[in-house]
Amino acid sequence: MGIYGIGKRSRFSALVISFLIFLISFWTVASAHAQQTAKKNFLWSLKSNRATIYLLGSIHLLTSDSYPLDNNIEAAYRECKKVVFETDIGGMNAPAVQEKLMALGIYPEGQTLQQNISPETYSMLEKKVYVIGLSVAQLNNLRPWMCALTLVLFELQKMGFDPNYGIDRYFFKKAQQDEKEMIFLESIDYQISLFADMNVHEEESFLQQTLKDLDVVKTMLADIVKAWEQGDAPRLGSILTISFKDHPDIYNRFIVQRNKAWVDEIEDLMAYGDTALVVVGAGHFAGPNNLLQLLRNRGYTIEQIGSSTEQPSQ
Repeated sequence: MGIYGIGKRSRFSALVISFLIFLISFWTVASAHAQQTAKKNFLWSLKSNRATIYLLGSIHLLTSDSYPLDNNIEAAYRECKKVVFETDIGGMNAPAVQEKLMALGIYPEGQTLQQNISPETYSMLEKKVYVIGLSVAQLNNLRPWMCALTLVLFELQKMGFDPNYGIDRYFFKKAQQDEKEMIFLESIDYQISLFADMNVHEEESFLQQTLKDLDVVKTMLADIVKAWEQGDAPRLGSILTISFKDHPDIYNRFIVQRNKAWVDEIEDLMAYGDTALVVVGAGHFAGPNNLLQLLRNRGYTIEQIGSSTEQPSQ
């Protein structure tokens, strides 16, 4: 039957991929606890005599009730001449991109998922898809990484989470309307390659972890979003560290190497002397070798921005 049997939920884009890079990082902790702290935004600023750069952590799928955003977040956007995103959100649903993603995520004719993963993993998959309301036949032509992403997106959309309400998409649309200059840190092809270039062992490990953690999504996601709303980066960082404990190579691939490249890009923005808003996944601001830490290592002073008491009207 294939991926297309899932209907609208089968439509993938680099937006979903970048979101999952953030979210999957936090699944494996089943006992996160709330901390009572003063509310801040997941927003930081670094300034020089010539430039101000705002750094905003994004959750790439949210619900409609996540808006309106705090006044201070909106004010940072209004102040900026440039808005920086992980990739070109406007180009992600282009037919050529979708076709490439499907070509990379689907086995060639004659091969199946069952043939390429262990019997133990396939048995886990059969049990899990039955519980969530899918058939394993719908997934059997997908490579393990694409199967994992399909399952996650299916569950999130059942919970009401939608990429149309993602923070990055929200500001992308605003920047388009306001004709602000937009800069992209990575190509869409590069974001796809983060998954498509995994080796066989990494792919199966990724699928196994996803199958184990699907039950955690409903209980953990609300807590993750709450931490984002409170600007609690240390809390997310502690979860991230534990989650990747057994997957250092994947953490390095998805988080650290990208952070190091982005620090150079942020320094270039500082050198240009403009005011810019950088919107990337919230997971890049937490955990070891996060963007904030790497910038501080280069001598920058970074200030987290608190929440306003008055919410903006729509």
